[in-house]
Amino acid sequence: MGDVAKDLAAGTAGGAAQLVVGQPFDTIKVKLQCQPVSPPGHPPRYAGAVDAVRQTLAAEGARGLFKGMGAPLATVAAFNAVLFTVRGQMEAVLRSEPGAPLTVGQEVVAGAGAGAGVAVSFLACPIGLIKCRLQAQSVLEAAEAHAGVGPAAAATSAVKYDGPIDVARHVLRWEGGARGLFKGLVPTLAREVPGNAVMFGVYEATKQAMAAGGDTSELGRGALVVAAGLAGACACACVYPTDVVKSVIQVDEYKNPRYSGSMDAVRKIVAADGVRGLFKGFSPAMARSVPASGTCFLAYEVTRSALG
Repeated sequence: MGDVAKDLAAGTAGGAAQLVVGQPFDTIKVKLQCQPVSPPGHPPRYAGAVDAVRQTLAAEGARGLFKGMGAPLATVAAFNAVLFTVRGQMEAVLRSEPGAPLTVGQEVVAGAGAGAGVAVSFLACPIGLIKCRLQAQSVLEAAEAHAGVGPAAAATSAVKYDGPIDVARHVLRWEGGARGLFKGLVPTLAREVPGNAVMFGVYEATKQAMAAGGDTSELGRGALVVAAGLAGACACACVYPTDVVKSVIQVDEYKNPRYSGSMDAVRKIVAADGVRGLFKGFSPAMARSVPASGTCFLAYEVTRSALG
């Protein structure tokens, strides 16, 4: 089996593991990011992450925490084929000689704009749009009901999606065709490029520190989980505001949009909630980043090692 095939198989295993572990946290994060600003004197729909979990379980059951997972799961092979294969090929180009370890700086380049970051953005954007629409649907429906005369008013105006294919069909038909699926591409790039650079750079730096000058391939699974968890947390913290902007733009109305673009979204979020508005949903996102990233990299490394 060639290196590209090994990267594809290992990346798919890592991505699937990350999705299963991280999806409930991600759903709560998106709900908090996308809940509208409450009128003066009215409490927000969700008081916080724990309240969002409680309300979701009460209204939708445990499966409500996994809403929107269909699209990422169906495309996990393609997504991770791009992410890990492009990264693997970039590593091969950057190595001084075959088999030589990469420096932290080279890992940053391989994971960022010159490699994985830009490539995955063009897959992450439409997948993220479909996922966010499904995850935030109950929040937006409740906001419609509150703004109208009641649930009946919401039923006539809010878009109801039956699943990921229905979201894609609606966007293609009513929201500008294929171009509509790439709504939020700018903040997606602003998240993926530096995010992947930080993640792969911190991951490699942590492994090298743990190996204390030795061979990082000899590190145990526990060390890999710690390195990956730290890398995921650092990446999440560095690019989180761009993720908030991406989410609100992707669930925004098409005919009467609230935001005209990324910078307009930043201005309006800050005007309404202050800088803290750019960190809505941060606690479940950070809670997700450690186990999800640790699981992803561990599954990748173990699978890659098993394949030789």
